Amino acid sequence: MQLSFSKYQGTGNDFIILDGWNSEISISAEQVKYCCDRRFGIGGDGLMIIKKHPSFDFEMIYFNSDGLLSSMCGNGGRCLVHFAFERNYIGTSTKFLAVDGVHEADVLPNHIVSLKMSDVSIIEKRENDYYLNTGSPHFVKKVDEINELDVVEEGRKIRYNEEFKSVGTNVNFVKELEDGIMVRTYERGVENETLSCGTGVTAAALVVADLFNEEKRKRESINIKTLGGALKVTFNRNENIIDEIRLIGPATFVYEGSIKL
Repeated sequence: MQLSFSKYQGTGNDFIILDGWNSEISISAEQVKYCCDRRFGIGGDGLMIIKKHPSFDFEMIYFNSDGLLSSMCGNGGRCLVHFAFERNYIGTSTKFLAVDGVHEADVLPNHIVSLKMSDVSIIEKRENDYYLNTGSPHFVKKVDEINELDVVEEGRKIRYNEEFKSVGTNVNFVKELEDGIMVRTYERGVENETLSCGTGVTAAALVVADLFNEEKRKRESINIKTLGGALKVTFNRNENIIDEIRLIGPATFVYEGSIKL
């Protein structure tokens, strides 16, 4: 079959988008894996399908580059929102369904998308490290040196340890900067470092604000530097829950085309 697609990227986290608005799209795990292959296919960290939904503006179906259905992808969600906006499927504000529940988003000027993430109520401390779920599971480790760090080697040690090897976890390495933090992420399903990870920078921002800073403000805004560009995470800190979490950053159209499967 001949499959039309659009390619988007959000701070270097790149995605293949299939438009299932007016027709049903059936794609196998092997076909997803082939499409995401950077040598033989289109290339991407993941593949998304947008579908109509009776109760929301649309539904987001997300596959990792290994071909398997995955948990929430924050940068992917932002890219899909902008794709839907460009196709006139939605206005500047939307509410859509993803695997981890309902999300709201706003399309801002200059291709910026603000995506509301899932609330977080538990941040687990693991000796000097942290574990939490921001729509996807994330291990957060603070480091002193980040530019020279072998993220793939160090990330795999954690992702495939006895606790996580069966279902996996994403692993984020975080360094505090004068004006925010830098985050590098090893992503399960991609099984490599990606240039950016939306749920990962969200997890890192929550950990840094909640556990590393002495000032416990109710409203927080954290600037994040990734290898692929700049993001911002804002949120409300309450007694038992962190809510109103927003992942804010660019969602950029790259090109469109078709591929024969």
